[in-house]
Amino acid sequence: MAKRVPVVALVGRPNVGKSTLFNRLAGERLAVVDDTPGTTRDRLHVRAEWTGVEFIVVDTGGIDPTTIKVGDGREPLSIGSRDFIKEIRVQAEIAIQDANAVLLLVDVESGITPADEEVAKILRRNQKEINGELYPPVLLVVNKCDNNTRLADSIEFYSMGLGEIYPISAMHGRGTGDLLDALVSALKVSAEDFTDQEEDDDSVKIAIVGKPNAGKSSLLNKLIGQERAIVSPIAGTTRDAVDEYLTYDGIPITLIDTAGIRRRGKVEPGVEKYSVLRAMQAIERADVALLVVDAITGITKQDAHIAGFILEAWKSVVVVVNKWDAIEKDTYTMDEYTKHVRAALNFLDYVPILFISALSGQRVHQVLPTALQVQEERLVRLSTAEINRVLHRAMDHHPPPTKAGRPLKIFYGTQVRSDPPTFLIFVNDHELVHFTYKRYLENRFREVYSFLGTPIRLVFKSRKKVELDRR
Repeated sequence: MAKRVPVVALVGRPNVGKSTLFNRLAGERLAVVDDTPGTTRDRLHVRAEWTGVEFIVVDTGGIDPTTIKVGDGREPLSIGSRDFIKEIRVQAEIAIQDANAVLLLVDVESGITPADEEVAKILRRNQKEINGELYPPVLLVVNKCDNNTRLADSIEFYSMGLGEIYPISAMHGRGTGDLLDALVSALKVSAEDFTDQEEDDDSVKIAIVGKPNAGKSSLLNKLIGQERAIVSPIAGTTRDAVDEYLTYDGIPITLIDTAGIRRRGKVEPGVEKYSVLRAMQAIERADVALLVVDAITGITKQDAHIAGFILEAWKSVVVVVNKWDAIEKDTYTMDEYTKHVRAALNFLDYVPILFISALSGQRVHQVLPTALQVQEERLVRLSTAEINRVLHRAMDHHPPPTKAGRPLKIFYGTQVRSDPPTFLIFVNDHELVHFTYKRYLENRFREVYSFLGTPIRLVFKSRKKVELDRR
């Protein structure tokens, strides 16, 4: 079912080069770029690939020492201050709990700082031994080794007690190949530790995701409290939290809870920006995501971020508008709110929207049936004959556009996989396919079969007419 893509966290104090390394990975790795209008977000993550192994890199940067609250005002902080180390501690704790591997970045120019030592201590303390290996693996990356002198100076970082060091220059690319080789090797080991467990689990995996305080915990409690529900808790494969295993109408379900994205009483400035690690892990493990939205605050930037993660991971989704009981309503309120959600998440116009109250239980009984319906549609296969009827009708109604005087020619299409539904369409030149026409064809497919809540992938492959005739 769901394919897990490991998450790698970049951790470290400001100005050590996290963003530079992040950008280098995004450019060299051939980052998967999503040109869907409306999905633009802060660049916090990138899907990367090295020697055939795919992973997600998350930049946990964003802590600005000049804007961290101290007392009643906003005062500048030095990197060595205890208050600032406290912020980095929170960052490191989230990373070690929720990433499959951690890259701890330090700066050879500055040497070992108190902040570096504090993060290293946290990472070492929170690693667990699994099959003789420490999990998650932590790779100590010494940045700004631009010349042989700095390369020699990097040796002092062995004293941090994290094992092998990886001297690099994120700016110039020096040493990044060796770093990525080591990272991929570590990810392969961690993947092998959990492969058997996940392959044996054929339950439908439903992740509950959303910004802090949207009501995810309340929804989880209501869902597992229903009749025909909880059977037993099973340990999560990527963190200490516990997934909930239940059956609904005879169908095994694993609920993946991300309620701990931000713990009450432990909220630190800037935490929400990099706490997406937990949501991303849940989304990658899931078949269907329940995006829980706070009806009182409406769709926020954080909601759009998480919705974008779901789309990029090609997962199915149900938007759950929670706290609906707290909204003053009239006959038109639900319709107007639906329009608001559709406009804010216009790149997810195919998803069902439920209005619930996890507190009172209003309409919560609709959540699991809707999620299971969405999962069924994720597995649908169309016949080749039906696919080509859709393509021919679409071309008759709206002929393919031309580009630089060259017309796009569509020969035929076939469905090559489900989960999610993926269609391979042979054309004369895939570079002639404009995004708007691709979206037009997707809408024509949804007219034949809605694929409720499920993204569909159209892949265009260039093929000359003479090759097709020979086949």
